[in-house]
Amino acid sequence: MSYTKENKTDVDTSVSPIRETEITNSGSKGWFGDFKDSFKPAVVEELDPNLTDIERANILSARSPLHRNLKPRHIQMIALGGSIGTGLFVGSGSALSTGGPASLLIAWGLVGIMIYCTVQAMGELTVTFPVSGSFVQYNTRFISPCWGFCMAYNYALQWLVVLPLELVAASLTIKFWNSTINSAAWVAIFYVVIVIINFFGVRGYGEAEFVFSFIKVIAVIGFIILGIILNCGGGPKGGYIGGRYFHDPGPFADGFKGLCAVFVTAAFSFAGTELCGLAAAETHNPRKSLPSAIKQVFWRITLFYMISLTIIGLLVPYNDDRLLGASSVDATASPFVIAIKNGGINVLPSIFNVVIMVAVLSVGNSAVYACSRTIASLSEQNFAPKIFGYIDRQGRPLVAVCFTLAFGLLCFLAASPKEGEVFNWLLALSGLSSVFTWGSICFCHIRFRRALSIRGRGTDELAFSAQAGVVGSYFGVLLNVLILIAQFWIALFPVGGSPNASAFFQAYLTVPVLIAFYVFYMIWKKTFLLYLRADQIDVDTGRRDLDLDLIRQEIAEEKAYMATKPFYYRAYKFWC
Repeated sequence: MSYTKENKTDVDTSVSPIRETEITNSGSKGWFGDFKDSFKPAVVEELDPNLTDIERANILSARSPLHRNLKPRHIQMIALGGSIGTGLFVGSGSALSTGGPASLLIAWGLVGIMIYCTVQAMGELTVTFPVSGSFVQYNTRFISPCWGFCMAYNYALQWLVVLPLELVAASLTIKFWNSTINSAAWVAIFYVVIVIINFFGVRGYGEAEFVFSFIKVIAVIGFIILGIILNCGGGPKGGYIGGRYFHDPGPFADGFKGLCAVFVTAAFSFAGTELCGLAAAETHNPRKSLPSAIKQVFWRITLFYMISLTIIGLLVPYNDDRLLGASSVDATASPFVIAIKNGGINVLPSIFNVVIMVAVLSVGNSAVYACSRTIASLSEQNFAPKIFGYIDRQGRPLVAVCFTLAFGLLCFLAASPKEGEVFNWLLALSGLSSVFTWGSICFCHIRFRRALSIRGRGTDELAFSAQAGVVGSYFGVLLNVLILIAQFWIALFPVGGSPNASAFFQAYLTVPVLIAFYVFYMIWKKTFLLYLRADQIDVDTGRRDLDLDLIRQEIAEEKAYMATKPFYYRAYKFWC
């Protein structure tokens, strides 16, 4: 069966060969001249003005002049430890206090299974369509432009707010050692570090995340080994602990309601897991590097979340007073630090606080990357002013990066007495953003498989297919809906509190904001198209490999090669 394009336009929808800098005059202009020229716009091809918004978005995302400078080691380390931050290191403390150790394992376990299914679905889509904007653009392609508009702004808002929050959080970690220095001074230092990293382009982001993630991975592995030793009585204080705290004070703190509250914290701690998919368009060879990186997420969930949280539940009782009343960035409230202190080790808490500071900076760095690429994608989809789609000759979405960094200047509110109130409401704007993002990724995968099916095509043309299949995506959609329902209940009737309008909107403001986006889009575009039919979905634009017969042959050869290998090798390749 020969391959023919189904997208009826007079424009070549394959990826444009224009990727790198186009310099009109030969030779180098010297380092300063080359540096100055790097900020000039990348050369892109003009498009047919008669294209629809969806066709235009699909083609622009495929032809984006973003540079493919991320290597497999960058992608794998981003997938393995990229988004591990305060949600795990500090937020798990409040979750332990609210729900108890059993709730911790149940909530993180179920959310972890959902994340695994979601990342697998995202991997199938991003390997097939490694386009600019990735899953942000898929919403427009596979669901509807209206939903794509809402989800893109939802995701951009999430990271736009996270940047100043994380910069303030990084400055507050210093108070662990010295509380006399004004936080604004440390904020300024960390802000400059983030600016420098991101002006090196995607390579700067990749190298920084490689280092940050490596530190976090080593720290968590070290804690797991130390935790096992302490639990067995090998610490300075000695004494076997075992499962004592699962019996007294017990496995659950507030029953089913406490468990529901922990679900929300668990979802927050996994935020950013999807970043390896967002980087697909800037990966040198996504077909080779992304599948391996996607599989690493299983080990992140199993090793860094489930095992470390099991040890936390064994070493820290949920009624420990130090878990209560501290801010979400206070290292003294970290159950990791509390566990080490309980073991009688004096030096390690300071070392782990350094890890928490690195984790916070890592998330701040990722915020600039994610927000800038999302804003650029909004411009490509004609959802934002054209200037935000400006990409320079170094492949940097320059205007989007500058806009994100400018918003990050809100970090200097750290010197204001109203800082807490302002940031609480800013965070409320996108508090449930990740839940909507994950649910949309799963639904995009379901729609993609449906669009292939009605064309008589299947997974034999996919270089990577989700190990959990469409069933995993249905589970992902279902669990995300259940998390939204649980959050609504907890927001309306807080654990240990009474109904409060301010607390409700701080927990659930994302939903009315999305409704406002939906209404605005329908008025702006004067359209009520809420859902694309499967036969309207474009399943070809943006593929880097357009010879489907060749892909099928290569996939068949790979399967035949794997069949000749022993079981242990096949098992290793399945999980790694």
